[in-house]
Amino acid sequence: MNPDEQQTRIELRAWQLRMQRRPSFLNNFAHRVQVRLNALLPEKVHQAITAAIKQMVRGVLFGSRHTTSKPLAGVAFAAREAEVRTRIRDYRTMATAEGAVTGAGGFLLGLADFPLLLGLKIKLLFDTAALYGYDVHDYTERLYLLYVFQLAFSSQHTRNATYRRLADWDAYRLSLPLNPEEFDWRTFQQEYRDYIDLAKMAQLVPVIGAAVGAVANYKLIEQLGDTAMNCYRMRHFAAEEARPLPR
Repeated sequence: MNPDEQQTRIELRAWQLRMQRRPSFLNNFAHRVQVRLNALLPEKVHQAITAAIKQMVRGVLFGSRHTTSKPLAGVAFAAREAEVRTRIRDYRTMATAEGAVTGAGGFLLGLADFPLLLGLKIKLLFDTAALYGYDVHDYTERLYLLYVFQLAFSSQHTRNATYRRLADWDAYRLSLPLNPEEFDWRTFQQEYRDYIDLAKMAQLVPVIGAAVGAVANYKLIEQLGDTAMNCYRMRHFAAEEARPLPR
């Protein structure tokens, strides 16, 4: 094992431990508060938000399929990681600029930031999958991306369950529904909305909106990039360990 791979494994193990932590007292308190707040919303509101995010994600998801490069083949793992880091940096720069512009534009432009940022996040995931050598035309690989997204932007309660699915993906994918409509869109949108609410609501405030938007978008892309890299590292090393030794 070379020093780079050893460092990568150390980083992956530290990340895996974070993903499996039990919810803290603050996690539990925040979760209870959010559950009560969500219970106050009429069912029609939940349905409307779920439908909106479902269509938005599906539109970006299937649209991105046609602009994503073919899976990168014949490249060393370290070179793939370098390319992914460069791509994350590029998307982070775009998201930071977009957050500053929409944050400075007041309430209406601040609202426009939501679909714009979501589009950048989904496209980053597609590019990352291709750079690690996975074909996103495969339906289960596209669902994998949604679970990576959910892992990055969810409470510790949901994160524990989502991590277990991703850690045992080869077995879990066999149980996936054939119909994409059966994906749990409601949990997906609710966890995502709850996760970014506090960070993004301040972006709508005059004067400070530009700075808040830039910093929030930077952090959110950074979080997604780190999660995606570690998910694919996990798959890479699991595949390596499962590979039979040469005779």
